[in-house]
Amino acid sequence: MPIYEFYCQDCHTIYNFFSGRIDTDTLPPCPKCENPALSRQVSRFAFTGKAKEEGDMDDLPFDESKMEQAMQVLAKEADNINEDDPKQAAQLMRKLSDMTGLQLGGGMEEALARMERGEDPDQIEAEMGDLLESEDPFLMPGGKKGKAGGARRVEPYRDETLYDL
Repeated sequence: MPIYEFYCQDCHTIYNFFSGRIDTDTLPPCPKCENPALSRQVSRFAFTGKAKEEGDMDDLPFDESKMEQAMQVLAKEADNINEDDPKQAAQLMRKLSDMTGLQLGGGMEEALARMERGEDPDQIEAEMGDLLESEDPFLMPGGKKGKAGGARRVEPYRDETLYDL
């Protein structure tokens, strides 16, 4: 009894459909907007084997001691910034990125560029809040960096409801 996943571009959502038999031909309409052009996705699968403990830091792609050192330096600098100067806050975030090797995500890159131009952080958050909340602020070293000022692709929402195919 397979479960198939389909993506709706209009809703930017992945839906799960249950089939009583193997059915590689049927393309259901979107349960939300009824878009008939859903695309079949490769389903997630389970891994077997030894699970890592939550908080296991051994396989992180950055140097933990370098991160700790950067945080100590930046904590001291944060005490001395003018909270009314968005440029200083943006410079502090860029310094964190430079010291740790973590790249900024597209939304964070855009927000910092606007702060560096002197725009009000509250206005930036009001306009970009949804984007900033939906993406990781940092990319791991070796991750692809988007165009400067461009937004990274946001992962689709996963509707966990099981629909009939």
